[in-house]
Formats: sequence, C-alpha cells, structure tokens
Amino acid sequence: MPAAPSSSPQLSPARERWLLLTIAGIQFTHILDFMIMMPLGPQFTRIFGISDAQFGLLVSAYTLSAGVSGLLAATYVDRFDRRALLLSLYALFALATLACGLAPGYGFLMGARIAAGVFGGVLSALAQTIVADVVPFERRGRAMGVVMSAFSVSTVAGVPLGLWLASWFDWHATFFAIAALCAVFCAGAWATLPPLRGHLHAGRPTVWRGIGEVLVERNHWRAFALSAVMIFTGFTVIPFITIYLQANVGLSDRDIPLIYLTGGAVTLLTARWLGRVTDRLGKVPTFNRLAVAATVPIMATTLLPPAPLAVVLLVSTAFFVLTSGRMIPGMAIVTSAGVPRLRGTFMVLNASVQSAAMGLASLVGGLIIARDAAGRVEHYWAAGLIGVVASFASIALARRLHLHGSGQGTSV
Repeated sequence: MPAAPSSSPQLSPARERWLLLTIAGIQFTHILDFMIMMPLGPQFTRIFGISDAQFGLLVSAYTLSAGVSGLLAATYVDRFDRRALLLSLYALFALATLACGLAPGYGFLMGARIAAGVFGGVLSALAQTIVADVVPFERRGRAMGVVMSAFSVSTVAGVPLGLWLASWFDWHATFFAIAALCAVFCAGAWATLPPLRGHLHAGRPTVWRGIGEVLVERNHWRAFALSAVMIFTGFTVIPFITIYLQANVGLSDRDIPLIYLTGGAVTLLTARWLGRVTDRLGKVPTFNRLAVAATVPIMATTLLPPAPLAVVLLVSTAFFVLTSGRMIPGMAIVTSAGVPRLRGTFMVLNASVQSAAMGLASLVGGLIIARDAAGRVEHYWAAGLIGVVASFASIALARRLHLHGSGQGTSV
C-alpha cells in the first residue's frame, strides 16, 4: 500500500542526523529512568524500611503502567501530529521523573513511578514510529542502530553516573539529574523534529476503527508475536544475572559495575556497525544470524561455573552485544511490518505486547530458579533454555512478515 505523498518528510542529512541523536537522547533518559531503579534497590529497602517484595512492586509498577498506557495510547496516537504528541508526552514524563526525585516516602514514589511508566512507556513506541516515518526503508537499519545505542549509553554511562550521584549526595539527586537531561532533549526535539502529519492525510479514523484496522491485519499479529518472543528471549535470563554471578560464579559487589561498563561500552561500539550490516545484508537475514548467535552466550551465562573475572567479562559482553544487537534488525523488521498510516497505533500496541512479554518472562524465570541450602542459584540453565527456544521461534516468525517499503512482497 503506498504511503501518502507527504508521509515521509525529506530532511537534509545533517538535520536527519540531529533528529536521530535527539530521539536517541529521549530513549536514553526513559531507559535510564527504568534501569536505575534496580541498582538503587538496597538504598530504597533501607531508607523506606520496605521488603524485597515491596521493592519488586516498585520496579514492576513502571512496566505494568507502561503496558496499560500503551493500550490506551492506541486510541489516540494516530490522531495527532507526532511531533506535538512526542513533545507533550516527554514533558509530562520529565515532570513525573522530577516527582520521583521529590518523593518523601514509598507511597509518593510509587505514584510517581506509575506516572513515569504511563508517559515513558509510550515514548519508545512513538520514537520508533517517528524514525520509521522519517527515514527511508533502505537506511532504516542504520537509523535504528543509532536510536537503540541509547540502551548501551545508559548502561555504560548513565547507570554508573547515576549511582555515583546517589553515593555522593543521595538517590534524589539521580532523578533530578535525569529530569534536567529531559529538559535538554525536549529543547532538542523542539528544534529538530519537523511536523509529522502525513499519516493524517488518509483521514482521522474513529478510535475503535483505528484499533480495529490494526488488529484485522494478520501481518500485524505476526509482528506482535515476533516482538513478544524477542523480548522473552532475553528476559528469562537478564533479571537474574547479577544474582547468579554473585551467588554461583563468585563475583563481588565491586565486580558487577565492570560487567555492565564493559558490556555497554562494546555494545555501543557495535550497535551502529550492526545497523549498517542490517541495511547491507537485509533485515531478516541479519536478524536470523544474530538470533542464532545469541543462543550461545545465553546458555554460557546460565551455565557459567566459578571463573576468573576475565572469562566472565568475555561471556557477559558477548551476551550484551548479541542479545541487544539482534534487536536492531528486529525492530527495523517490526516497524516496517506496520501499515504506514496505522503505524502509530500499531507501535503503541506493540509496546504493550513487549511490556507484557517482559513481565511474563521475568515471572517465568523467577518461578524456574531456586536456591539451595548454600544460597546458590539452581535451574538457571532451564531459564536460558526457554530463551533459546524463544530465539529460534523468532527466526521462524521473522521469515513470515511482509515489510512495507521494501519494494517486495516478501521479507527482506
């Protein structure tokens, strides 16, 4: 189906580059806002006098509210200029993050985390939609590599700096700093984003008709399934890596930041290269190769015995690079699977699917693993094996998708 003539604004190379960097900055802040909660857990449990279960609820509040928000956003996201919508939601997210920094207690912080999830959960889908609207198909893999490098930057720089602020001042300072960065990137988005109204040229569908049009497309359902298994592949393992490395492999608290620093730094270097490879070799072939390759460090991580730090770094870095690297062609595939005029609604529904898959995978992993009498983690390999099965399932799904803008009737 051809897109409306003006659905893809023509930007100069310089302005496109600045737009992608701004979108990556927006991604960086809301990813960091989510990630920083986990290493701050010991402070929260001590300061607020809460249990581990209550802290777990504090973390999951963001993901759950993001999932619900995505479903609600499907009723309006394709009815407005994407630029105006992104700026509005991002400003509200910044205020919610500021509220986290101002929280005097557990209850207030819980409310602020829910608000941050409501606005932040939609931002990722909306940012990816804008990239798909603005960047032509043949360069979309490279563009996704730039935007998704935000995860690596948040790991290698954001989390360590956030923890440094928390150690020198207190945890409030970390959220104040994130809110200040949001203000900077909001100004950048105001300057670099063009009006994005091309999807409105076909008329504004009624709320339920727009959702209905997304849901009747079989290609969309296959894309949702691909998103779910891509997320499931990693998140049966990711939430428990630190626990396993300390309890079974013998790493200390001081070693853990080095794991994330090294993995994030190498991933940052490889992300843009993988984006270029994706465009050169094709989205689906690149994804298939990375999905197979990722199964090796997944199983190596979950079976790792006590080992020197150098060996652990080798395995953990391979895990970071390949599990996050496959998401570059993977998300280029998913965004291209959406009908262009319905892409906003499609992407926010996809974000809800990903949030649900993340929560379900973490739950499954938590139910599988156990502790023996010495406190060592058992059955972690089984969680990894489920991730491997999900990775191979993602390969089968990717091959069945039609990608709009590829110029072919089959996946490329």
